[in-house]
This record gives sequence, structure tokens and C-alpha cells, in this order.
Amino acid sequence: MPAPLPPFRFGMIRAPLVVFGVVTLTFALLHLAPGDPVGRLLGPEASALDVARVRGALGLDRPLGEQFLRWLVRAVRGDFGTSIATGRPVARMLWEAWPATVILVGLSIGLSLLLGIGVAAVQATTRHRAVDRALSGLSVLLAALPGYWLAFVLVVVFTYALRWLPAFGAAGLDAELLDPGARLLDRLAHLALPLATLTLIGIGTTARYTQGTLRRVATEPFLTLARAKGVGAGRVLVRHHLRNGLIPVVTLLGLSLPALFSGAVFVEGVFAWPGVGSVLIQAVQARDYPVVMAATTVSALLVVIGSVAAEVLLHRVDPRTRG
Repeated sequence: MPAPLPPFRFGMIRAPLVVFGVVTLTFALLHLAPGDPVGRLLGPEASALDVARVRGALGLDRPLGEQFLRWLVRAVRGDFGTSIATGRPVARMLWEAWPATVILVGLSIGLSLLLGIGVAAVQATTRHRAVDRALSGLSVLLAALPGYWLAFVLVVVFTYALRWLPAFGAAGLDAELLDPGARLLDRLAHLALPLATLTLIGIGTTARYTQGTLRRVATEPFLTLARAKGVGAGRVLVRHHLRNGLIPVVTLLGLSLPALFSGAVFVEGVFAWPGVGSVLIQAVQARDYPVVMAATTVSALLVVIGSVAAEVLLHRVDPRTRG
């Protein structure tokens, strides 16, 4: 009987099927949804002849199956076509928006893991039930909050009530006129609210995900033995407790990338952050099929890459998964 495939190899086999399923469903839903991109592009005053001419130029008059196959062949080659709304290459639009999303999501992942693990470590080691219950309730609340709702609350509090932080964009209108230090502070001020929104939710998710594992590890005999040998509490926590209790966080790290990307779509829309999420929202509103398909493909690729990477890392760090 042949040996079963390692988890990450199985993930790499099914990854193309997942991406294909996502893009197929997205294509179908886009064309089933009401609204015509050409009608939005030309406006209500356009004649039927003009609409038919533009639809023919864009290839939208062809059968849906043929349209999908043409798009699929180009996408495999890395050609996502041209935006209907702007006339620009879709790949260039996403490439220009990508750095802003990477900065926002990357910083959010790092802060969420660092602070979330810290909260979980306090819960797993504290002897005060009140502290444990308070942190547990806070982590559940943060994990359950909708990102767009939390974003609006932060804007109301810190922008309109306290007037501490700007709410929209990545920089002020006069940012290019500022000296380098002031320009950096301006960009950090614009980053603060969208980053806080994603990070707060991520802290709650990370804390809920890891505190149970850390508590189970706390009862393992090797921790008792380490304490009996006189090893300091801080060293026991870092070298033994966290090291053995955070193996599942590897999985969380891989899966947090696509989850944060999808959450960033709404957060970028609320804060007008110039990332891929804002481009996607504008494309959905304009029925800009090529941009929506490209952004969805990128999101699907992030899902499978994150999942496969998590399986690979888990296979490396946890001997129990090697069979």
C-alpha cells in the first residue's frame, strides 16, 4: 500500500483546484450580478450602437464560456487584461497598490501575534481568576468585532471627537512639502487607525487561539521538572512553555495572511487607504470585471500559499506530524 502524501504535498496538489474554483465562481457571480460595466462607463446618454460597439471592442459580446477561457489563458501567463473603468493594465494597478497593503497587513500580523501571544501567556500563567476572565472576555470581544464597525468607531473617537489622528488616505495633501521627519510622522499618523483596526481584531483572535494550548502545556511534566531544578520563571516561560505551546501558532501565521487580506479590503475602504482593497472596492462598484477577477485571484493565491506554507512549517517544527 503506497505511503500517504505528506500534508504539504497534498496541499500543493489541491491548491490549483481551489484557485480554479474561486475564480470560476467569481466570474459567474460577476456576470449574474445586475449592472453593465459598459453602461456605467459611457453613461446613460450613450446610444445602443455605442454600447454595442464598446462591448464588442472589450469582448463582452462573446459567449461567457469563451470569455472565461480567454481570461484564464491570459491569467496563467500573468496577463490580467485592461481595466474597463480606467483603461490601465490591471497588473500595473495592483502592483502600484500592493506596497500599501503589504505595509498595513505585514505590520498588523507582527503586532497581532506579538501582543496576542503576550495576552495568552498572561492568561496561561496568572493565578488571578479576575485577570484571566477580564483578558478572556476582552479577547473574545475583539475577535468578534466586525472590522468595518471598529473602524468607524475609531474614526468617530480619534478623528472627530479627540481630533488626534487623520482618518483618510496615506498622507496629507501637503505631505510632499514637509521635511523628511515631518513627512514620516504624517504617514505614521495616517497609518495609525487602519493598523489599529486590524491589529486589535488580530490580538483577540491570536489570544483565543493560543491560550488553550499554553494552558495544556502548563500541566506537562517537563515544566514541573524544570521548576524543580530551580530554573527561573522567565526562562521556563520562554524556553519551555512558549516554545512547546506555540507550535499551533505556525498554522495561525499561515492562515492569518489571507484572513487579514480579506479584512483589509473593508478597512482600506473605510480609511481610503490606497491598497489593493480600495482598488477592489472601486472595481466592484464600477463592475470592472478584469480588476475584480485579478484581485480575487490574488486573494485565492494568498489563501492556498498561506495554507501550504503553514503545513510545511508545521511539518518542520512538530515531529509528531512526520509520521
